[in-house]
Formats: sequence, structure tokens, C-alpha cells
Amino acid sequence: MEWRQKHALFGVLVYVGATVFVIYMMNGQPDAKVWNALFWTSQLFVAVNSMAKSFLQEHPHRFRYYYTIARPVTFLLAKIAYSVVVMMLMTLISLLLYAVMLGWPPVQGALFLLIAVTGSISLAVVFTFLSAIAARAQQNSSLMAILGFPLVTPILMILSKLAGSALQPVYVTGWWNLAGVLAGVDVLIVFLGIVLFPFLWQE
Repeated sequence: MEWRQKHALFGVLVYVGATVFVIYMMNGQPDAKVWNALFWTSQLFVAVNSMAKSFLQEHPHRFRYYYTIARPVTFLLAKIAYSVVVMMLMTLISLLLYAVMLGWPPVQGALFLLIAVTGSISLAVVFTFLSAIAARAQQNSSLMAILGFPLVTPILMILSKLAGSALQPVYVTGWWNLAGVLAGVDVLIVFLGIVLFPFLWQE
């Protein structure tokens, strides 16, 4: 049913292309540090525009229908899985557009690609979880912004530091610790969703 709404997917693709093109027209090809900051900032807005609608676009009557055919945990995990796939696709397209228009400063390209994919998973998990809470709280999208800021800010800081290690020609120690913290945050958010969503589901 998500895949049937292709206009939302193509709208995000247009948004990604337009964002990278505007950055190129305004700044040309930036240096590595600025390139890294611009990439993760654009990924944040891509996640907001695509993942945040995962639950908010659903009509309340449709939630009642879902309630009759699926368990809440199954429904939540299916939404998260779909969001992860879409966000990974958007991340790969963004990387391609960045490489074509803004250059490719990462010295360790494979490592940066791995970090980008991992970051897309983290952003998809966070915003799908926040969208689920906001949708069950009387469709209050402002609640998602309030809850999202303290969660997304440390995730973006971790991703930026991890990606910075891929911009260096030498091996940077300590990045495994940051990766472990990021993985722990993702697991914690999924666990909280599994625990909390069944109660929201019954409202």
C-alpha cells in the first residue's frame, strides 16, 4: 500500500535533486568538511520529508482497518523496514548526485558509503518511530519536531564524526566506539517502539 503512493516517492526524489542542484549553484564544489556537513544536513531534510509521513499520511479509519488484520508490533516493524529501504535508496541517489555535482572528497570511499547507509538506517528508524507517536497523538506533527530534536541531533553529530574519518587519508582510531553508540541508539529506539506502540495502537 505504501508503494502505491508513488507520488510521494517521486516528490522526495525531486526534492533531493533540487537541493543538490541549488547547493551547486550557490557554492560550487565545497571543501571536504563543508561537503560532509551539507550532505548530512540534506539527509536530515530528506528523512523528514519522506519518513515522517509514514504514519501521518494514514487516515484514522485506515488505522482501524489495520488493527483488525495485523498485530501492532508487526505493523510497526513493517513500517520501519519499508522506511529503511526507501531511505537507503534516497541516500544512494543523494551520494550519486553529490559526487556528480559537488565532487567526491571522501578518501576512503567504501567506508563513507558504509557510514552513509548506516546513517540512513538510523534516520529512518528514528523518524518512523516519531511519526508513529505523532500520528497516534491526534495527528500532531509539531510533536514529532519537539521529540525529534533531542534524538536526531546526537545521531547527526555521531554520523558527521564517523564520516569525517572517511575523509582522512590515514586510519582514525576510536570510530568503532561511535559506531557502537549509534547502533545502541537504534536498538533502543526499536525496543521502545515495540514496547510503546501497542499501547498507542489501542487508543
